[in-house]
Amino acid sequence: MQQREEKQLEASVESLISRVAHVKNALHSFIYKLENEYERLTWPSVLDNFALLSGQLNTINKLLRNEKTPSFRNQVIIPLVLSPDRDEDLAKLTEQRVPVFSHEIVPDYLRTKPDPEVEEQEKTLSTEAARIGPDVAQKQIQALNKICTTLLEKLSNPREDRDAESAAMRQSKPSFNPADTNALVSAVAFGKGLSKCRPPGPVAPGHQGQGSMMSGGPTLQQVTIGGGSGQQAGMGGPVAQQQQGQTGKMPSSIKTNIKSASGSMHPYNR
Repeated sequence: MQQREEKQLEASVESLISRVAHVKNALHSFIYKLENEYERLTWPSVLDNFALLSGQLNTINKLLRNEKTPSFRNQVIIPLVLSPDRDEDLAKLTEQRVPVFSHEIVPDYLRTKPDPEVEEQEKTLSTEAARIGPDVAQKQIQALNKICTTLLEKLSNPREDRDAESAAMRQSKPSFNPADTNALVSAVAFGKGLSKCRPPGPVAPGHQGQGSMMSGGPTLQQVTIGGGSGQQAGMGGPVAQQQQGQTGKMPSSIKTNIKSASGSMHPYNR
Protein backbone atom coordinates (compact mmCIF):
# COMPACT_ATOMS: atom_id res chain seq x y z
CA MET A 1 0.00 0.00 0.00
CA GLN A 2 2.76 2.34 0.89
CA GLN A 3 4.68 1.49 -2.27
CA ARG A 4 1.59 2.19 -4.37
CA GLU A 5 1.22 5.60 -2.75
CA GLU A 6 4.87 6.36 -3.34
CA LYS A 7 4.60 5.38 -7.02
CA GLN A 8 1.43 7.43 -7.38
CA LEU A 9 3.17 10.39 -5.76
CA GLU A 10 6.18 10.06 -8.08
CA ALA A 11 3.91 9.90 -11.13
CA SER A 12 1.98 12.95 -9.99
CA VAL A 13 5.18 14.88 -9.35
CA GLU A 14 6.55 13.98 -12.79
CA SER A 15 3.31 15.03 -14.46
CA LEU A 16 3.31 18.28 -12.50
CA ILE A 17 6.93 18.98 -13.45
CA SER A 18 6.08 18.38 -17.13
CA ARG A 19 3.12 20.79 -16.96
CA VAL A 20 5.22 23.42 -15.22
CA ALA A 21 7.91 23.01 -17.91
CA HIS A 22 5.28 23.80 -20.57
CA VAL A 23 4.28 26.94 -18.68
CA LYS A 24 7.93 27.92 -18.35
CA ASN A 25 8.54 27.50 -22.10
CA ALA A 26 5.43 29.54 -22.93
CA LEU A 27 6.54 32.31 -20.58
CA HIS A 28 10.05 32.28 -22.03
CA SER A 29 8.71 32.54 -25.58
CA PHE A 30 6.32 35.36 -24.66
CA ILE A 31 9.03 37.35 -22.86
CA TYR A 32 11.35 36.91 -25.84
CA LYS A 33 8.68 38.33 -28.16
CA LEU A 34 8.08 41.29 -25.87
CA GLU A 35 11.79 42.12 -25.68
CA ASN A 36 12.86 41.48 -29.29
CA GLU A 37 9.76 41.49 -31.51
CA TYR A 38 7.75 44.29 -29.91
CA GLU A 39 7.74 46.31 -33.17
CA ARG A 40 5.96 43.54 -35.08
CA LEU A 41 3.91 42.26 -32.16
CA THR A 42 0.17 42.82 -32.51
CA TRP A 43 -2.51 42.90 -29.84
CA PRO A 44 -4.25 39.70 -31.07
CA SER A 45 -0.92 37.89 -30.77
CA VAL A 46 -0.53 39.13 -27.18
CA LEU A 47 -4.02 37.90 -26.36
CA ASP A 48 -3.19 34.49 -27.86
CA ASN A 49 -0.13 34.20 -25.61
CA PHE A 50 -2.19 35.12 -22.56
CA ALA A 51 -4.82 32.57 -23.52
CA LEU A 52 -2.14 29.89 -23.87
CA LEU A 53 -0.74 30.64 -20.41
CA SER A 54 -4.20 30.72 -18.88
CA GLY A 55 -5.07 27.34 -20.40
CA GLN A 56 -1.86 25.76 -19.11
CA LEU A 57 -2.45 27.09 -15.58
CA ASN A 58 -6.00 25.74 -15.63
CA THR A 59 -4.65 22.36 -16.65
CA ILE A 60 -2.29 22.36 -13.66
CA ASN A 61 -5.15 23.27 -11.32
CA LYS A 62 -7.25 20.42 -12.71
CA LEU A 63 -4.34 18.06 -12.21
CA LEU A 64 -3.95 19.11 -8.59
CA ARG A 65 -7.68 18.73 -7.94
CA ASN A 66 -7.87 15.29 -9.48
CA GLU A 67 -8.89 12.47 -7.17
CA LYS A 68 -5.99 10.29 -8.25
CA THR A 69 -3.50 13.03 -7.40
CA PRO A 70 -2.31 12.76 -3.80
CA SER A 71 -2.59 15.81 -1.60
CA PHE A 72 0.73 17.59 -1.74
CA ARG A 73 -0.16 19.50 1.39
CA ASN A 74 0.45 16.38 3.41
CA GLN A 75 3.97 16.14 2.05
CA VAL A 76 6.59 18.05 4.01
CA ILE A 77 9.97 19.01 2.55
CA ILE A 78 12.75 19.16 5.09
CA PRO A 79 16.28 20.27 4.11
CA LEU A 80 18.72 17.64 5.33
CA VAL A 81 21.96 19.27 4.27
CA LEU A 82 22.69 23.00 4.06
CA SER A 83 26.01 24.11 2.65
CA PRO A 84 27.38 27.44 1.38
CA ASP A 85 29.43 25.56 -1.25
CA ARG A 86 28.32 25.23 -4.85
CA ASP A 87 26.32 22.11 -5.71
CA GLU A 88 26.69 21.14 -9.39
CA ASP A 89 23.80 18.66 -9.34
CA LEU A 90 21.48 21.25 -7.85
CA ALA A 91 22.62 23.86 -10.37
CA LYS A 92 21.94 21.42 -13.23
CA LEU A 93 18.47 20.57 -11.95
CA THR A 94 17.54 24.23 -11.53
CA GLU A 95 19.14 25.41 -14.82
CA GLN A 96 21.85 27.33 -12.97
CA ARG A 97 19.25 29.29 -10.98
CA VAL A 98 20.09 27.81 -7.57
CA PRO A 99 23.79 27.00 -7.42
CA VAL A 100 23.91 26.60 -3.64
CA PHE A 101 21.48 25.40 -0.97
CA SER A 102 22.41 27.55 2.01
CA HIS A 103 20.74 29.06 5.05
CA GLU A 104 20.14 32.30 3.13
CA ILE A 105 17.98 30.95 0.31
CA VAL A 106 16.16 28.10 2.04
CA PRO A 107 13.59 30.36 3.79
CA ASP A 108 12.66 31.88 0.43
CA TYR A 109 12.47 28.68 -1.66
CA LEU A 110 10.74 26.52 0.94
CA ARG A 111 8.32 29.15 2.18
CA THR A 112 4.69 28.03 2.33
CA LYS A 113 3.31 31.37 3.56
CA PRO A 114 3.68 34.93 2.25
CA ASP A 115 6.33 37.28 3.56
CA PRO A 116 5.60 38.93 6.91
CA GLU A 117 5.25 42.33 5.23
CA VAL A 118 2.69 40.92 2.79
CA GLU A 119 0.79 39.30 5.64
CA GLU A 120 0.62 42.64 7.48
CA GLN A 121 -0.72 44.38 4.37
CA GLU A 122 -3.34 41.67 3.91
CA LYS A 123 -4.43 42.06 7.53
CA THR A 124 -4.72 45.84 7.11
CA LEU A 125 -6.81 45.48 3.96
CA SER A 126 -9.03 42.88 5.61
CA THR A 127 -9.61 45.17 8.60
CA GLU A 128 -10.52 48.13 6.36
CA ALA A 129 -12.85 45.96 4.31
CA ALA A 130 -14.61 44.75 7.47
CA ARG A 131 -15.25 48.34 8.59
CA ILE A 132 -17.16 49.21 5.40
CA GLY A 133 -20.81 48.24 5.59
CA PRO A 134 -22.61 46.38 2.81
CA ASP A 135 -24.55 49.48 1.71
CA VAL A 136 -21.44 51.64 1.42
CA ALA A 137 -19.59 48.88 -0.39
CA GLN A 138 -22.46 48.48 -2.84
CA LYS A 139 -22.50 52.23 -3.55
CA GLN A 140 -18.77 52.24 -4.19
CA ILE A 141 -19.11 49.25 -6.50
CA GLN A 142 -21.89 50.98 -8.46
CA ALA A 143 -19.87 54.20 -8.76
CA LEU A 144 -16.82 52.26 -9.98
CA ASN A 145 -18.92 50.32 -12.50
CA LYS A 146 -20.41 53.58 -13.80
CA ILE A 147 -16.97 55.10 -14.28
CA CYS A 148 -15.74 51.98 -16.08
CA THR A 149 -18.81 51.90 -18.32
CA THR A 150 -18.38 55.56 -19.28
CA LEU A 151 -14.70 55.01 -20.01
CA LEU A 152 -15.42 51.98 -22.17
CA GLU A 153 -18.04 53.91 -24.14
CA LYS A 154 -15.58 56.73 -24.81
CA LEU A 155 -12.93 54.27 -25.92
CA SER A 156 -15.34 52.40 -28.17
CA ASN A 157 -16.58 55.54 -29.95
CA PRO A 158 -14.71 56.43 -33.13
CA ARG A 159 -12.32 59.31 -33.14
CA GLU A 160 -14.48 61.30 -35.55
CA ASP A 161 -17.37 61.27 -33.09
CA ARG A 162 -15.14 62.57 -30.33
CA ASP A 163 -13.80 65.32 -32.61
CA ALA A 164 -17.35 66.31 -33.58
CA GLU A 165 -18.38 66.49 -29.92
CA SER A 166 -15.39 68.64 -29.02
CA ALA A 167 -16.08 70.97 -31.98
CA ALA A 168 -19.72 71.32 -30.94
CA MET A 169 -18.64 72.16 -27.38
CA ARG A 170 -16.27 74.83 -28.67
CA GLN A 171 -18.99 76.37 -30.88
CA SER A 172 -21.51 76.43 -28.04
CA LYS A 173 -19.24 78.73 -26.00
CA PRO A 174 -18.71 82.05 -27.94
CA SER A 175 -15.45 83.83 -27.27
CA PHE A 176 -16.70 87.33 -28.29
CA ASN A 177 -19.47 89.83 -27.51
CA PRO A 178 -21.82 90.32 -30.52
CA ALA A 179 -22.88 93.81 -29.34
CA ASP A 180 -19.27 95.05 -29.22
CA THR A 181 -18.59 93.56 -32.64
CA ASN A 182 -21.63 95.26 -34.20
CA ALA A 183 -20.70 98.61 -32.62
CA LEU A 184 -17.14 98.34 -33.97
CA VAL A 185 -18.34 97.48 -37.49
CA SER A 186 -20.86 100.38 -37.45
CA ALA A 187 -18.19 102.85 -36.32
CA VAL A 188 -15.70 101.78 -39.01
CA ALA A 189 -18.17 101.45 -41.89
CA PHE A 190 -20.68 104.25 -41.17
CA GLY A 191 -19.01 106.42 -38.53
CA LYS A 192 -21.74 105.69 -36.03
CA GLY A 193 -20.97 106.99 -32.57
CA LEU A 194 -17.93 109.07 -33.62
CA SER A 195 -17.76 112.80 -32.58
CA LYS A 196 -17.36 115.48 -35.33
CA CYS A 197 -14.16 117.57 -35.25
CA ARG A 198 -14.40 121.36 -35.88
CA PRO A 199 -11.64 124.04 -35.99
CA PRO A 200 -11.34 126.27 -32.92
CA GLY A 201 -12.46 129.94 -32.99
CA PRO A 202 -15.37 131.76 -34.68
CA VAL A 203 -15.96 131.37 -38.42
CA ALA A 204 -16.12 134.52 -40.64
CA PRO A 205 -19.43 135.22 -42.42
CA GLY A 206 -17.91 134.83 -45.89
CA HIS A 207 -15.98 131.70 -45.04
CA GLN A 208 -18.67 129.29 -43.95
CA GLY A 209 -17.99 126.95 -46.83
CA GLN A 210 -14.31 127.07 -46.03
CA GLY A 211 -15.00 126.26 -42.41
CA SER A 212 -17.31 123.40 -43.32
CA MET A 213 -14.69 122.00 -45.66
CA MET A 214 -12.06 122.17 -42.94
CA SER A 215 -14.33 120.53 -40.42
CA GLY A 216 -13.29 117.13 -41.63
CA GLY A 217 -9.63 118.08 -42.02
CA PRO A 218 -6.86 118.95 -39.62
CA THR A 219 -7.52 121.71 -37.11
CA LEU A 220 -5.51 124.95 -37.18
CA GLN A 221 -3.30 125.82 -34.27
CA GLN A 222 -3.97 129.09 -32.44
CA VAL A 223 -1.26 131.74 -32.72
CA THR A 224 -0.44 134.86 -30.73
CA ILE A 225 -0.57 138.23 -32.52
CA GLY A 226 2.61 140.14 -31.80
CA GLY A 227 2.08 143.57 -30.33
CA GLY A 228 -1.60 142.96 -29.57
CA SER A 229 -3.44 142.50 -26.33
CA GLY A 230 -1.76 139.15 -25.74
CA GLN A 231 -4.91 137.11 -26.36
CA GLN A 232 -4.89 134.07 -28.61
CA ALA A 233 -7.06 134.05 -31.70
CA GLY A 234 -7.75 131.54 -34.39
CA MET A 235 -7.43 131.98 -38.09
CA GLY A 236 -10.98 133.24 -38.44
CA GLY A 237 -10.40 136.10 -35.95
CA PRO A 238 -7.56 137.97 -37.77
CA VAL A 239 -9.12 137.44 -41.21
CA ALA A 240 -12.45 138.84 -40.11
CA GLN A 241 -10.78 141.89 -38.54
CA GLN A 242 -8.81 142.60 -41.68
CA GLN A 243 -11.91 142.37 -43.85
CA GLN A 244 -13.64 144.95 -41.67
CA GLY A 245 -10.97 147.47 -42.59
CA GLN A 246 -8.89 147.62 -39.46
CA THR A 247 -5.45 149.12 -39.84
CA GLY A 248 -2.22 147.37 -39.08
CA LYS A 249 -0.06 144.81 -40.73
CA MET A 250 -0.55 141.11 -40.30
CA PRO A 251 2.42 139.39 -38.72
CA SER A 252 4.47 137.20 -40.97
CA SER A 253 3.84 134.13 -38.77
CA ILE A 254 0.10 134.41 -39.40
CA LYS A 255 0.66 134.79 -43.13
CA THR A 256 2.77 131.66 -43.15
CA ASN A 257 0.11 129.71 -41.27
CA ILE A 258 -2.61 130.94 -43.62
CA LYS A 259 -0.62 129.96 -46.68
CA SER A 260 0.11 126.50 -45.28
CA ALA A 261 -3.53 126.03 -44.31
CA SER A 262 -4.84 127.27 -47.66
CA GLY A 263 -2.51 124.89 -49.46
CA SER A 264 -4.18 121.95 -47.74
CA MET A 265 -7.70 123.15 -48.69
CA HIS A 266 -9.70 122.07 -51.64
CA PRO A 267 -8.78 124.07 -54.83
CA TYR A 268 -12.37 125.32 -55.29
CA ASN A 269 -12.30 127.11 -51.92
CA ARG A 270 -9.12 129.10 -52.58
